[in-house]
Amino acid sequence: MVKKIKRPVLATMIPVLALGLTLAGCSDSKDEANGTTSPSGSQTAPAATQSDAIKPVTLSLFIDSPYQQPTPDNKIYKMIKEKTGVTLKMEFLVGDLQQKLGVMIAGGDYADIMTGNDKLIAAGAFVPLEDLIEKYAPNLKKHYASVWNQMKDPASGHLYVLPNYNVFSGQFNETAYEGPGFYLQKDVLKDMGYPTPKTLDEYFDIIAKYKAKHPDMIGFETLNFDWRNFPLLNPPEHLAGHPNDGGVIVDNGKAQIFADKDIAKTYYKKLNEINAQGLMDKEALVQNYDQYLAKIASGRVIGMFDQHWNFGDGERSLISQNKIGSTYVGFPLLYPGAKEYYRDRPVLNINRGYGISTKAKDPVQIIKFLDSLMTEEWQKTLQWGIQGEDYTVKDGKYARTPEQRAKADDNTWKLANKAEAFFANSPKMQGTYSDGNATDPGTQPQEFFDSLKPLDQEVLKAYNHKTWAEFFKTPVENPVYYPAWSIDLVDGSPAKVANTKMTDLAVKYLPKAILAKPDDFEGVWKDYVDQISKSNYKAYEDRINDQINWRIKNWSSK
Repeated sequence: MVKKIKRPVLATMIPVLALGLTLAGCSDSKDEANGTTSPSGSQTAPAATQSDAIKPVTLSLFIDSPYQQPTPDNKIYKMIKEKTGVTLKMEFLVGDLQQKLGVMIAGGDYADIMTGNDKLIAAGAFVPLEDLIEKYAPNLKKHYASVWNQMKDPASGHLYVLPNYNVFSGQFNETAYEGPGFYLQKDVLKDMGYPTPKTLDEYFDIIAKYKAKHPDMIGFETLNFDWRNFPLLNPPEHLAGHPNDGGVIVDNGKAQIFADKDIAKTYYKKLNEINAQGLMDKEALVQNYDQYLAKIASGRVIGMFDQHWNFGDGERSLISQNKIGSTYVGFPLLYPGAKEYYRDRPVLNINRGYGISTKAKDPVQIIKFLDSLMTEEWQKTLQWGIQGEDYTVKDGKYARTPEQRAKADDNTWKLANKAEAFFANSPKMQGTYSDGNATDPGTQPQEFFDSLKPLDQEVLKAYNHKTWAEFFKTPVENPVYYPAWSIDLVDGSPAKVANTKMTDLAVKYLPKAILAKPDDFEGVWKDYVDQISKSNYKAYEDRINDQINWRIKNWSSK
């Protein structure tokens, strides 16, 4: 079992249900649209909404991830309430997402605003947004202009969800790295002389040597829970030189599953070997997401394959405990002869963000509300904070003092001074603002470097890098169809049934294969492959290939 974590750390992982918060309303105010400046020309808080621009309204909102309750006096929520007038009654996910969605759909029990999901879209839970945006949301229309066709549902041609990430303007500066990789603790790297593992053997050799010195540490972690099973399922495609296309690899525009291929067998056989050596967490294949994060937050996990954003809450807990050496660096391990393709260019987060449900009484009010937050003034407040309190401006450049950075790393401070739960799923500006500053502190190049802890700077210097993204090869332009994982399989379709069957088989057989005695691995693997052959996987491949061709045809034109 892991060590108990102090309450403030675990608090970041505790879901909250039916949380009532007061948030902003919307505005057609000319002052807000154009921005308001002080006599000196510096940014001020977003302008207040005209009192007759919108009537006060309470909106219910469902977010499909767990969050902790912000403090009642959270300054950003208070500011938004003062400027506008919408009260949000927020419900966060508790327990299994698919079960929750099934209950919602069966009873038609929808919040006014909900985070997007293919299952909810297929159930007809959302209203089309394109006409609402055209008539009432000029800021959103401008924001999404370059990706308008990509946002639309292929089946109906309607736009149901406002993507929450990866619509860029200005210059994109990649500093942090949030993608897939084989991660190792910084203390481990320092202890081992800052190695650069390139293969599975080199990677697990580092883990074995470090664990021999520190037997209480957990060697290798993975996750096989709910939809967050990609830490277990995705490594073979990256090791073989492919980007993250989910359950398929794509060569020359043609997709095929890889679960039954040698690239998968090689990886899981390696996990079988390291499990026999005592290097793998015995609970890894049965733990839930909160337990996984708790182990990372304990500082006892040497390494794991994951996408950085997926274990970010655990790592932020480590930072709040000042356990910087227990945070992680990712490496792009490869099979012999494979060419690296871990890091990709950020792609539009299709069907993930906020949608307006069919139960909403006044969709116009909601779209105006969301549109009002898409001015530079509001975005700066939501992403940087309050000028003079959370950041400074010198010679036109935004920066933070050491004290401001320390606060921004503290989870308790953020509960009173940030609007993370709401903003994470909102439409957002990314790249740079019209004044040349990055849209958030983390992508402001100098601010990023200055914000690093001394140990982080030491690690980067040891590898002759300036950012975490440099550990991975600079990505080429994404294929126009990319990524295949975002293709809607359509509930009830043969493709969806086949994919569910393959997932069920993976959940059943991969743990058996990994935990088997080494001499029994081949037999378990053969059973697994035989079952995949009976799963009608071709229907899944056909759907993916059909939609790849559709995207190439409909998304290629400028």
